[in-house]
Amino acid sequence: MQTFGLIGNPLGHSFSKKYFEKKFKKEGLDCEYLNFELNTIEEFPTIIEKHPELAGLNVTIPYKQQIIRYLDKIDKEANFIGAVNTIKFERSNSQTRLIGYNTDAMGFELSIKHLLKKHYKKALILGTGGASKAVEFVLKKNGIAIREVSRRPLKANQMSYGLVNKQIIEDHQVIINTTPLGMHPDKDAYPDIPYKYINEDHLLVDLIYNPEETIFLKKGKENGATVINGEKMLLAQAEQSWKIWNH
Repeated sequence: MQTFGLIGNPLGHSFSKKYFEKKFKKEGLDCEYLNFELNTIEEFPTIIEKHPELAGLNVTIPYKQQIIRYLDKIDKEANFIGAVNTIKFERSNSQTRLIGYNTDAMGFELSIKHLLKKHYKKALILGTGGASKAVEFVLKKNGIAIREVSRRPLKANQMSYGLVNKQIIEDHQVIINTTPLGMHPDKDAYPDIPYKYINEDHLLVDLIYNPEETIFLKKGKENGATVINGEKMLLAQAEQSWKIWNH
């Protein structure tokens, strides 16, 4: 039996396990999908040792960047993005090589491409974790300049939440939440930005899919913005992961 799985923490909200188990059952595949909730990334080698049958892994918060040091090779696009969310296990002559890929970028682009308008010139990315790297890659690819918002800004293009004002909101027509704020079970949380300046010219994207409509999206919708959650992105990146594992 081929084994696939997901590493991250927490995994109570996990989309991947349910998705792949349903897929395996529907297609009559002799496979299993396991969740590996790691307290630290240093536990990763133990997972490999205990599960020699592993054929592929997905990677989620907070390990998309930390996992890179454990890989033997990284796909060109994943290397450019600086984050990995899919690992393929290549075995030959008793040797195992771990190859890292990023399917988040393709999933994100497929989910928003039809919503992009000509006046979308600048974007605010809320959060600076692994998922934000794929978002940044796609936006720049589509000619949209980005500014990151972080609790602890460290780079020139990053700013703190306290500095996001009327002018910043009006200048950035696309706003993407890449943080876990608002994700089940903490549904009442949301990024601290001045929503009153959002209007019908804005596009708000939340990478969260559970709940279907976060407070972040609800506040944007109430002010006339176009909104989309992360479900389409997740579906697309999951299928791309499956292709990679079976290529």
